[in-house]
Amino acid sequence: MIRPARRFAPTAAAMAVIGALVLTSCAETGGGSVDELKDEGSIKVGFAGEEPYSFENDEGELDGATIALHEEIFGEMGIDEVDGQLTEWDSLIPGLNAGRYDVVSAGMSILPERCEQADFSIPEIMYTTAFLVKKGNPMDLQDMQDVKDSGAKFAAMSGAIEDGYAKTMKIKTLNVGSPEDGLQAVKSGRADVFALTAISLRAMAEKNADAPIEVTEPFTAVVDGVEQVGAGATVFDKDADELREAYNEEAEKIIGDPEEFKRVLGPYGFTEAERPKGDITTEQLCAGDLPKAE
Repeated sequence: MIRPARRFAPTAAAMAVIGALVLTSCAETGGGSVDELKDEGSIKVGFAGEEPYSFENDEGELDGATIALHEEIFGEMGIDEVDGQLTEWDSLIPGLNAGRYDVVSAGMSILPERCEQADFSIPEIMYTTAFLVKKGNPMDLQDMQDVKDSGAKFAAMSGAIEDGYAKTMKIKTLNVGSPEDGLQAVKSGRADVFALTAISLRAMAEKNADAPIEVTEPFTAVVDGVEQVGAGATVFDKDADELREAYNEEAEKIIGDPEEFKRVLGPYGFTEAERPKGDITTEQLCAGDLPKAE
């Protein structure tokens, strides 16, 4: 499939000028209606630079599984172009609420505390956790309990679900701003382990094949005796019900069809194991009312 060129947001200096001109109407910069976005011909997404979800590739283009998904879905909605705004992970929802972009495209996990700040689409990606460690995994770290018991120096992205696991388990955490920062923390010895979704760490390890690191086997995190179900989705402003509902209608056609899911997300390493099967809903995840993962 030939995709249209993707654009990034203007530079900070240019944005400052634009911001001065449109300060009084800044509420209109994000979360537009479907018709408004169709008229504009584009939608702006916030992304955090995490492979293989959403990132800038070597050609300087917006790329990734959630971007491919959004190109398909928004294209079907009559919105032809997906533009990106690179944002640190823990600033994605605040940036959305400030109107800097229309949705968040990052495979963000649906969590009750996040649902209080924004709305989520149907679950689009299921995932497990893994660890990035030094070659040979010298501390034999396989899960969160191993980290706690060993006293290993633990790193996680600030605001990410793994950071939440550590806080609940009272594990001292080195917070980093990006996956690359986590990689550097392990390589330098500032951290013994960096936790992230398994598929993200596999992608990073492949990209850094010469680095003295490895990725552990994926696992389902257990926190306070409860297995944690990880499901990621697109994030919308609380006032964007029309946009979210139209999006969900198109998203279901891809997420609910194994062949379509494979076609759109398969090139980025996603398999049937990562495809939601419809047995867990956004409402359940937002309420924290979930069955234990098997």
